[in-house]
Amino acid sequence: MDVIVLAGGFGTRLRPWTLHAPKPLIPILDRTMIEHVVDILPEGMVDKVLIAAGYGIEQMRSHFSGLDLPYEIVIVEETEPLGTGGAIANCREHLGEGTCCVINGDLLTSLRVDEMLSAHKEMGTLASISLWEVEDPSRFGVADYESESTLIHRFQEKPPREEAYSNLINAGTYLLEPAVFDRMPEGAFSMERVVFPVLAEEGELSGFPFEGHFVDAGTPASYIEAMQTSIGNEAWISGKPAQGGNWFGPSVSVAPDAQISASALDSGGQVASGSTVVSSALLSNVNIESGCQISGCMIGHNAHIGENSNLEGVVVDHGAIVPSGHTQNGGVFPTAG
Repeated sequence: MDVIVLAGGFGTRLRPWTLHAPKPLIPILDRTMIEHVVDILPEGMVDKVLIAAGYGIEQMRSHFSGLDLPYEIVIVEETEPLGTGGAIANCREHLGEGTCCVINGDLLTSLRVDEMLSAHKEMGTLASISLWEVEDPSRFGVADYESESTLIHRFQEKPPREEAYSNLINAGTYLLEPAVFDRMPEGAFSMERVVFPVLAEEGELSGFPFEGHFVDAGTPASYIEAMQTSIGNEAWISGKPAQGGNWFGPSVSVAPDAQISASALDSGGQVASGSTVVSSALLSNVNIESGCQISGCMIGHNAHIGENSNLEGVVVDHGAIVPSGHTQNGGVFPTAG
């Protein structure tokens, strides 16, 4: 099976970190986001992983050239935004003849792709979509799913909550047979709006509900959730867990009276006396001086947080120096302009 990872976005909601690297290369613990995403792939079933990307192409090529992976990696460049469908169609010439798997590049899920593939083959439909149950489906693609037949009879994209067919949403992983590509138009288009509704009407779209975890790491809040999920699942290579639901990379130094909870501190991080760090991601060599209150923050490589600073929900750029006593709720540091 060949796999397409959709990674064409600019990651604007994770700026300024994504001004330095494309979103798939943003670290979560000690691995990149895209390495966490492809973790759900059953190694023995995957021949090739195509990364459909529109930004940071050379950085991704350089990164993956240095990894020892059990499958071939091919970066497929988008010279212009193509939407989910156009990005998939753009990969067609690199695909083999069998079923292909498509994964959104910022999703961390507990989906068992091997079980989904078995169900897909048993159904014999042209396409299958992973499904996840949510309380409010209005921000997602919603499936009118029949559990007895496992067919999706209708598909609607981001409906008003009161008009939604169900609470089962498109969970971002698809299995497609080659014939699906014959139903794709040229240029930019959305699979969710153009192709899936037609397949549903034809009785050629199956659903695969699953349980466990499902995190879209595309915003600062959901990035923090993805980081915490990865800690809970022990999804790291180096470093170690720490009391309070934390993960510490090598050579982390935390003062005895500092309070750290539900956070990740990468290698070389320092947290001084009297500081509190809650639900935050600190990349390598971050220095938190004494008396700081840090909550729900993303703090970039080599950043320095001055004493008695109070940051809540802030994305701090790599190498930034936050002055002592600085207070900020939300946004980025330094602020643009």
